[in-house]
Amino acid sequence: MENKLKAMSRVLEVMDTLREQCPWDREQTFASLRNNTIEEVYELVGAITDGNMDDIKEELGDVLLHIVFYSKMADEQGAFDFADVCNALCDKLIYRHPHVYGDVHASTPDVVKQNWEALKLRKKARKSGLLGGVPRQLPAMVKAFRLGEKAASAGFDWEKKEDIWDKVREEIAEVDVEIVAHDKDKMEGEIGDLFFALINACRLYGIDPENALERTNQKFISRFNHVEARATEQGKMVSEIALEQLEEYWQEAKKL
Repeated sequence: MENKLKAMSRVLEVMDTLREQCPWDREQTFASLRNNTIEEVYELVGAITDGNMDDIKEELGDVLLHIVFYSKMADEQGAFDFADVCNALCDKLIYRHPHVYGDVHASTPDVVKQNWEALKLRKKARKSGLLGGVPRQLPAMVKAFRLGEKAASAGFDWEKKEDIWDKVREEIAEVDVEIVAHDKDKMEGEIGDLFFALINACRLYGIDPENALERTNQKFISRFNHVEARATEQGKMVSEIALEQLEEYWQEAKKL
């Protein structure tokens, strides 16, 4: 623990020095760092997806830098400091883990999650409603997943998870109607409904939709690279090869 405290103290001291002596660091604001923070989080997500522990360590450091940076700027404004951030986090964790710090019983992860959502609801729902706790800036897929979770925590969900597929089929049929009608605006709306239903299906079956889609992205990249390589062997570009031949290469890639 002592080494960890020393390391954290070092981070804070370096931040103080940079804020005082580095022209770039001195001119940063909450607004100017916002996009960089988003980028750093995505880089961390990428490292986690790759499973590279060295990269994860580095990207965690970058995210920590931003937390320390924001805390330093807030301290300069007399709003809060890094200690306040840490203490607020600890207070929240203790409050939301009554099965650890109180007398509530929770023997499974699902029960813990239900308790967590219920405790969040007590504090936030009065101010902004049940769905108000889902950040507006979240990417659409993540937001859809969280909206489904929030609604389900209040009992607004399918009775059986298998019932979601009736909803998916219903949404596909509605997309078909708008395709026939050539109504692009309504088609967009119905495709959005279809996405939302599929994301809810992922939630009900314990699948992370982002991971599922990225898995397919990587699969597609690998297979298309094979198709492109086969085209190169013939001294041609993919666009110069007949679709039937491309499909043959694609099936080769699937077997590989």
